[in-house]
Amino acid sequence: MPFLVYSLLRLGLFVALLVVGYLAGLRSWLLLLVALVVAFSVSYLALRRQRDAAAVWLAERSARRQAAKEQTVDEDAAYEDSVVDQADSPK
Repeated sequence: MPFLVYSLLRLGLFVALLVVGYLAGLRSWLLLLVALVVAFSVSYLALRRQRDAAAVWLAERSARRQAAKEQTVDEDAAYEDSVVDQADSPK
């Protein structure tokens, strides 16, 4: 699951930057703000391959779900058509 790997890498980077910032003497909201901005910047630059893999995985997953949904709709429509045809046919 590339999305999970990417998310865990970003979270790990953020936590590591929190620790480094704390050891450097940053406290309160400034520590969180600096760690967040730096983690975002570094992850954007350094984790491109993982980000692209996660995006492809999400797109494929969405396409599979959409195809399954369309197949279910088609099956439902075919069943409804057969029920209507049976009701309309003379006995």
